Amino acid sequence: MASLTFEGESHGEIVQKVRRWLASLEGEEEGHLTPAEAIEQGAEITKEALRVIAAAAPEPIAQSEVVKALTGAGYKATESVKKTLIDSLDSLGEITGDGILKTARDARKSVVYEMNSQVARQLLKALRPR
Repeated sequence: MASLTFEGESHGEIVQKVRRWLASLEGEEEGHLTPAEAIEQGAEITKEALRVIAAAAPEPIAQSEVVKALTGAGYKATESVKKTLIDSLDSLGEITGDGILKTARDARKSVVYEMNSQVARQLLKALRPR
């Protein structure tokens, strides 16, 4: 019987590996996140940073109500912003039939091409004898 295994240190890491694998099966570009995935990952990084900061404080400070309240407020703000951004993207997608998001993806590819062209010119300049 065939099997497939994904290993990771966190749930998010395993999810990312599964998504890459699924994208490779469907012939999609690897390593590119959807806007919603990028927002989701940004929110998780922010919450993890809050956890690290709270854990790094000396115990009397970390256990204080002020630090607990600030950490909780940070979590709530992060979740609120994440939800608002994803809802806004969903609304834009519904209104435009994903036209704006497709245009942004196309622009991203164009920008990468232009940037590569500029880098190539700079490299050629640097390699030419003076």
